[in-house]
Amino acid sequence: MAAFMSMPAGRPTENALTDAPAENHAALMDQVYHHQRYVYDLTRKYYLFGRDRLIRELALRPGDRLVEVGCGTARNLIRIARRYPQAHLFGLDASQEMLKTAGEAVRRAGLQTRIRLVHGYAEDLSPAMFGETEAFDACIFSYSLSMIPDWKQALRAASAALSETGRIHVVDFGDLGGLSRAGRAILLAWLRLFHVTPRVELLRAFERDTSGSLRLLPGRYAFLLTSRGRDLF
Repeated sequence: MAAFMSMPAGRPTENALTDAPAENHAALMDQVYHHQRYVYDLTRKYYLFGRDRLIRELALRPGDRLVEVGCGTARNLIRIARRYPQAHLFGLDASQEMLKTAGEAVRRAGLQTRIRLVHGYAEDLSPAMFGETEAFDACIFSYSLSMIPDWKQALRAASAALSETGRIHVVDFGDLGGLSRAGRAILLAWLRLFHVTPRVELLRAFERDTSGSLRLLPGRYAFLLTSRGRDLF
């Protein structure tokens, strides 16, 4: 069965709730997702673009170990498990409510022995959180990095958790600079309904860093990044 471990409350992980005291943050996220988790995948498919492209480009080898930070409903992990049947998969999320949905989805897919889920914070990522000692070969952030207040620490933790040849894969919102003013306003208003605010500084930081492979979706709506973990920050 998928493993669930309660981690100490500490660091916040979602941009929309960063004004909350850290000790209350996990409870606030659970409040946000208590109902949203039931419609999360249905609503997100209309604006979280690039996720399946990221999965196709992972090129995991048999036996590779991948962790998703901010795994949510396990939508991505289930697709990765089916595309790469010999990979070992791990999912981390700060919301217990989302992990309930993730656990149910993993069980329905019959992937309990392939996907291990844990409750915890991105900034604390390590194999030990999953009861493991072996480093990960890949770490993905799928529209989650922009929701982590200390995103640089999250990347540092991910890098430290990777093997020497391990890679970090990110898909997230861009700066929307190629959209019309009206289009950008409509999109931002829509995202606010789901407590999401794109972070311009993410894309700008990655554009300054030439060590990875950075690709922009039309309108600078979103970006995909692949980089060796040790090359980031």
